[in-house]
Amino acid sequence: MNKPAIMSKRLYFGQWTDKSLPDAKILWGDPLVSKFICASGIFTEEDIEARLNTEISNRLLHGIQYWPIYEKTSDNIVGCCGFRPYGNDALEFGIHIRSAFWRQGFAFEAASAAISYCITHLNPKKIVAGHNPNNTASAALLKKLGFVFTHFEHYEPTGLMHPTYVFRP
Repeated sequence: MNKPAIMSKRLYFGQWTDKSLPDAKILWGDPLVSKFICASGIFTEEDIEARLNTEISNRLLHGIQYWPIYEKTSDNIVGCCGFRPYGNDALEFGIHIRSAFWRQGFAFEAASAAISYCITHLNPKKIVAGHNPNNTASAALLKKLGFVFTHFEHYEPTGLMHPTYVFRP
């Protein structure tokens, strides 16, 4: 299971590969996105390549990743959304949306499709998610999706204590 068969009304999911660097640069090179996911607030080209390689590795080792998501009408990259391993009995949910697509409902649409796919095909015991404490939009999204706050957890890439939530299918 590498390329998930996930689609929504306006989006389709792809997969990160070694040919995905241009899309990775568009997404993680957006300083309005990276300010929430790394301590410096800006990803260097090396940081972007490392992030891409992490996603490719997760796909190869675990069959999951934060899959790239694209707008059906334009094939433009909207962001990424998906999962990575979290402990022994859970998956971690994550989503990054390009700032050009904020406040248009894409995050909820992509997240709903990904979580539905996860429950049906991956059968997790629980799904965990966290967010930068300064990202109130992510907090609202997780609550709207049915995640419940459980604790704060240190997130090494930002150096901050991130509110952490659990969703039980």
